[in-house]
Amino acid sequence: MMNERAQILLRTLIERYVSEGQPVGSKTLSQHSGLDVSPATIRNIMAELEDLGFIASPHTSAGRIPTPRGYRFFVDTLLASQTLSREAPATSPLPTDTPQHSIEAASQLLSQLTQFAGVVLTPRRQELTLKHVEFLPLSDRRVLLILVTSDGSVQNRILHTERNFSAVELLEAGNFLTQHSAGHTLSELVTLVQRELLRLKGDIVALMNAAVEVGSSSAVQGETVLVSGELQLLGVSELSANVSRVRQLLELFEQKTALLQLLDQGYRADGIQIYIGGESGLAPLDECSVITAPYHVNGNVVGTLGVIGPTRMAYDRVIPIVDITARLLSSALSIQSSHS
Repeated sequence: MMNERAQILLRTLIERYVSEGQPVGSKTLSQHSGLDVSPATIRNIMAELEDLGFIASPHTSAGRIPTPRGYRFFVDTLLASQTLSREAPATSPLPTDTPQHSIEAASQLLSQLTQFAGVVLTPRRQELTLKHVEFLPLSDRRVLLILVTSDGSVQNRILHTERNFSAVELLEAGNFLTQHSAGHTLSELVTLVQRELLRLKGDIVALMNAAVEVGSSSAVQGETVLVSGELQLLGVSELSANVSRVRQLLELFEQKTALLQLLDQGYRADGIQIYIGGESGLAPLDECSVITAPYHVNGNVVGTLGVIGPTRMAYDRVIPIVDITARLLSSALSIQSSHS
């Protein structure tokens, strides 16, 4: 176990490094730690902390900087033992006109308040219920399928059919699916309709089967990651100094697949999650930290949001920002759900 003096020095070193971005020497620690100990004692404790892997010595400086392990101890032990005293900045409620607008605003808010990248994993489609299904005739044996979900989202797909359908036939098929799907999720619609289709026959069955396949595919593929402010990370000296790492980071934000998988872990976890350096399992984020929190609709977790920034971040400030933004987005989406 680390003794109290070592914990105070580690906390002081991390706070000074986060604030100033420069390696911290024993003289600075003596001035800011509040400990009445000799410089030699401080140097000895620093050497012990370095041996434990909590701090490291850059080649160009006599001072020390925190390691990911040091940040992890700081977050888990030193922050946990004190209340996060610095409140997140006061902010207005998020817009409640559409889910997409709410999610975009949340992503932008995270970036604006932290000056890092704000990310939001959009709600899972299978959590949404259907309100309306409609087929419209197009030319050349094509049909436009329209799916409207409970959050007001509209998905359009073009179905290629074996023959041309009349407007009356398409109206009948749309009415049938709307009647049986209203209030059910897309995944539930698959089994419901398959049972009912046994009583029907003809080409309409194939048409509705195609609609169900599109709907269930959309349910699985409906998640996406919205990113705001990723270019702000280029202003972080320790990240921008490595051109190769910058390229990897930008590719990560552009492709989003790996980000989706990381945020999905937060979806399944309980409460705020913090990934420091290599803990994310993503090489481009080896020098970054990711702080995530789930957000809810009417008490049910539907997605995750968070902040991606350098490991040198003010965790005691960023954690409350992520937490309050998740609460704001939960409130906005729940209001919309109650009105749908």
